[in-house]
Amino acid sequence: MKKALLIIGILLLLCALGLFLFVYSKTESKPAGEANPKAEVLAQKMLAATNKKAWDSTYYVQWTFKDVHDYFWDRKRHFVQVKWEDNEVLLHTKSITGKAFKAGKLISGTEAAPLVKKAWEYFCNDSFWLLAFTKCYDEGVERTYVKQDDGQEGLMVSYTSGGVTPGDSYLWLLDENGLPKSYKMWVSIIPVEGLEVTWDDWVKLPTGAMVATSHKLPGLDITITNLKAAHQWNDMELEGDVFEELLKTTN
Repeated sequence: MKKALLIIGILLLLCALGLFLFVYSKTESKPAGEANPKAEVLAQKMLAATNKKAWDSTYYVQWTFKDVHDYFWDRKRHFVQVKWEDNEVLLHTKSITGKAFKAGKLISGTEAAPLVKKAWEYFCNDSFWLLAFTKCYDEGVERTYVKQDDGQEGLMVSYTSGGVTPGDSYLWLLDENGLPKSYKMWVSIIPVEGLEVTWDDWVKLPTGAMVATSHKLPGLDITITNLKAAHQWNDMELEGDVFEELLKTTN
C-alpha cells in the first residue's frame, strides 16, 4: 500500500512539474502597446476583412461550439437559446435573466438560477470565439499598436469592462488582407500568458459575415459547426418562436 501511494505521489509530482515547465515555456510577458494611429489602421483593416458591416445586420445566428454547446441567437431582441446535455436556457442577454429547462421540463427558483448563470457564462465565452474581432470598438475597449520582435505588427485589444472576465487583453495578428491569423491572450482564466491561438478555416455566411470555424492551441482544438445565419427571421426556417416562453416575462 505504501509503495502504491509513493508511486502515485511521484506521478502527481511529475505531472505538476510538467505543467509548470509547460506554463514557463509558453508564458510571454504582455508587451506595452503604443497609443498610435497605426492601431486604428489595423483595427479598421480587420473589420473590413471580416465584414463587420455584414455582422451588424446578421440578426440571427445558429452554431455549435466544440460539439457540446448549441446556440440560437436572436441579436435583434437580445435573446439566445443555449443547450447542453439535457439542459436548455432561454436567456435575455441584456438583463442576464431567463427560463431554464431540464429534460424538457421548465424549472424555477434555486434550481434554475445556476443554469441561467452557467448559460450566460457559456454564451459569453462561446460567442466571443464566433465574432471577437467585431468587438474591438465596444464600450470600455482600448486599442494599441504592438510591433513584435520579428517585425510583425499587431493590434492589442484590451477589455476594461463587460463580459465575465473584464481586464483581458488580446494581441491580434493579421494576414496581408487584414484577416486574423491568430491572437495571443492575456486572460485571467488561463495561467499561460501570451498563449497563441489560431483563427483558421474561414467561411462566409449567407449574410456576408466572416467566421473562423476552427482554432488551435496546445493540446486543444476548438470547432464551430452547424453554422446558420440570416438577416431575416423567416430565412432561418424555424417552426414557431423558440423564445415563446421567454416572451411571457419580457413583454
